[in-house]
Amino acid sequence: MNYELIILGGGESGVGSAILAKAKGVEVFLSDSGTLKDEHRQTLIDYGIDFEEGGHSEERILSASEVIKSPGIPDSAPLMQKIITKGIRVISEIEFAGRYTNARMICITGSNGKTTTASLIYHILKSAGLNVGLGGNIGKSFARQVAEESFDYFVLELSSFQLEGVYDFKADIAVLMNITPDHLDRYDHDMQKYVDAKMRIIRNHKMGDSFIYWMDDPVVTKEIEKLKPASDLYSFTEKNNHRATAYSEDNKMYIQTKGSVFDMELELLALQGMHNLYNSMASGIVAKLLDISDDNLRLALSDFKGVPHRLEKVASVRGVQYINDSKATNVNSCWYALQSMRTKVVLILGGTDKGNDYTEIESLVRQKVRALIFLGKDNSKLHKFFDGMVPDIEDVNSMRDAVDTAYRMAEKGDTVLLSPCCASFDLFQNYEDRGDQFKDCVRRL
Repeated sequence: MNYELIILGGGESGVGSAILAKAKGVEVFLSDSGTLKDEHRQTLIDYGIDFEEGGHSEERILSASEVIKSPGIPDSAPLMQKIITKGIRVISEIEFAGRYTNARMICITGSNGKTTTASLIYHILKSAGLNVGLGGNIGKSFARQVAEESFDYFVLELSSFQLEGVYDFKADIAVLMNITPDHLDRYDHDMQKYVDAKMRIIRNHKMGDSFIYWMDDPVVTKEIEKLKPASDLYSFTEKNNHRATAYSEDNKMYIQTKGSVFDMELELLALQGMHNLYNSMASGIVAKLLDISDDNLRLALSDFKGVPHRLEKVASVRGVQYINDSKATNVNSCWYALQSMRTKVVLILGGTDKGNDYTEIESLVRQKVRALIFLGKDNSKLHKFFDGMVPDIEDVNSMRDAVDTAYRMAEKGDTVLLSPCCASFDLFQNYEDRGDQFKDCVRRL
């Protein structure tokens, strides 16, 4: 049978795409090589969507007119190579869902900070009374929301994997927080391939669209010079240089847009630390471009609750603070976490290495870290780089052992920081599972 649309992967995005296809009268078949979650299987059954799990029917799949693939499936997978060889168009959920909505798109990407920034922008807009949805790499499937709800605005967190499958989709407001090495194992250890994927966020930009970026990121500024986007450019930076849209000066954050200036005391921001100042600046620029009032913006920036697993304070036990930063799946995220620490640190690192270069955090480790705990199936790369850098290093293979070891190593006034630098898939289901186990173990101390 010649299926018009094949969906590879039965996770949140795949099931959401199938629901949207069904709603729009598109003939659809979903295929997953693994076992579907019970809730996803039941959803497909309830909606009368044809699917398979535990393997792929290649002949059926290779007859597709178009394929939507899960962001986690690399093009190097054997089935993907056959699909590409046949010239079948491969798109992302974002591309597909974008065809069926006229909502204004606010899209955020970056190696670090995109989840917090997307969540903060959503909080600001929703608090101001806008009819807004949150999706992409966070929350409910974008496609499913397009199928079942009606929003005037969407805030979408977009990963490089999702952006790979974007062709005609356009972000009306694009936010690029930064680009540092990440997922290089996916990109043949070629940084430019990763950069190219990130820069697809301004694909199809034209005059009147908005592009918000960190002006101190040399990779981003180089790409802007090369690509010369037609969109209106808005930048943020730490200190006033008379060129940036947003900056800080005299313990205040300033945002200059549309002939007006918004200011707010840094100590009143809900999110503290330099990386969070950038998140607040980028979010504030979006808010002012959408004409959110100063009072509404100030209130939302002050009462935002933050994102789970990102510098999340768990508990203080016998004078030691425990912080869950499980979302730090790359080296630059860990750098931001260490940079914000004001005490000596017992640092828990490890997991699935993605081609990491730990040089970026070396000076902070030497300066702030009392002890290192390596939590992973294979810690050889960590030992090769960090051995001899701090007095105490121990290996563990469970979160329970990691927390117990940290409890023994830490001194009063220290911080125990889970900021792994690595993906979680060697010992955990995902970074949320890793963070949840950390919090559970800490609370049992």
